[in-house]
Amino acid sequence: MKLYYSPGACSLSPHIVLREAGLAFEPVMAPTKTHKLQDGTDYYTINPLGYVPMLELDDGTRLREGPAIVQYIADQVPLRNLAPANGTLPRYRLQEWLTFIGTELHKNFGPLFNTAMPEEAKTMAREKLANRFTFVNKELEGKDYLMGDHFTVPDAYLYTVTRWAKAMALDTSGYPNLMAHNARVEARPAVQEALRHEKLL
Repeated sequence: MKLYYSPGACSLSPHIVLREAGLAFEPVMAPTKTHKLQDGTDYYTINPLGYVPMLELDDGTRLREGPAIVQYIADQVPLRNLAPANGTLPRYRLQEWLTFIGTELHKNFGPLFNTAMPEEAKTMAREKLANRFTFVNKELEGKDYLMGDHFTVPDAYLYTVTRWAKAMALDTSGYPNLMAHNARVEARPAVQEALRHEKLL
């Protein structure tokens, strides 16, 4: 398998999950600014959308979109308990979290990364993120991870997205449960491996 990634981008989530899963894969850097691979290949010829992550399976099949990719990875190694079994209510809870993180957190960081975005739009995005962080902080009360007492794939996504807050000068000190969650995730050996590989430590 190949994982196309850009350091620190949302592709860090499946990068973490691949290492948690213990699966063999080749990380291929596809910088979001240049869209050029290290060998000079135009990344748009591989993924017409130009963004990461993208997972290429050994047979050449390609999967886009982080929430789909992390579930695929989890289902390859069911004994690792990275996702509940398909068809169970806990699996739908996991999908609920992946959707929430993608649409309510990830998407609201978009205006903050866009230098052309008017300040008014950025203010609205910051307010929405603060509201959503408050919700997640409450949901994490008394829990080590989003799904309870053990790590699952949405924890990698939540960690990846909320670590952008520092770069965007967002104060997260008012969300102690969320910050404790992130510290717990970051301390995991697989996460440390992914961070080292992407030179994020």
